[in-house]
Amino acid sequence: MGSEDQRLRARAVFFDRDGTLNRDIHYLHRPEDFEWMPEAREAIRYAREQGYLAILVTNQSGVARGYYPEEDVRRVYDWMNGELEKIGTRLDGLYYCPHLKGAAVALYDKDCDCRKPKTGMVDAACRDFNIDRSASYLVGDSEKDMACAKAAGLTGIPYRGGSLLTCVKRGLQEKKAQEKA
Repeated sequence: MGSEDQRLRARAVFFDRDGTLNRDIHYLHRPEDFEWMPEAREAIRYAREQGYLAILVTNQSGVARGYYPEEDVRRVYDWMNGELEKIGTRLDGLYYCPHLKGAAVALYDKDCDCRKPKTGMVDAACRDFNIDRSASYLVGDSEKDMACAKAAGLTGIPYRGGSLLTCVKRGLQEKKAQEKA
């Protein structure tokens, strides 16, 4: 691919949801139970201000377990974007995996390619948004997230608590410093 083609491709920061953007309460599916992690909203705004798309990629096995319907995943995402709009930003896309091998809900009982650490959600977003993987990141709190990032050709940014904004800034700046060296 030529340099002109590279310039036309988007860059993205993929964000895990539970444990990264919000406190992980296991099977979160109601906006009223959502609690943002410290400076998570600001981290999304920062990524977008730096010219990155902000895309949510989240395993949602609660759907497969019959705890809540897929509509609840979308409802929480829409609520998140409503909250983000209050500070002048948004998430650009939602990709989620409702599947789980051995699921209680037969429709979702499968070993799919979208459940992290597999790369199906990232692959779909890269196709949909023409994303340059080599210039993109995945921010997450688990080894599955980091394994997904590596397998998808993204730079992983591990989040271990504290300010998500500081974590994202550090991750983006580290790669820029490496590229200059």
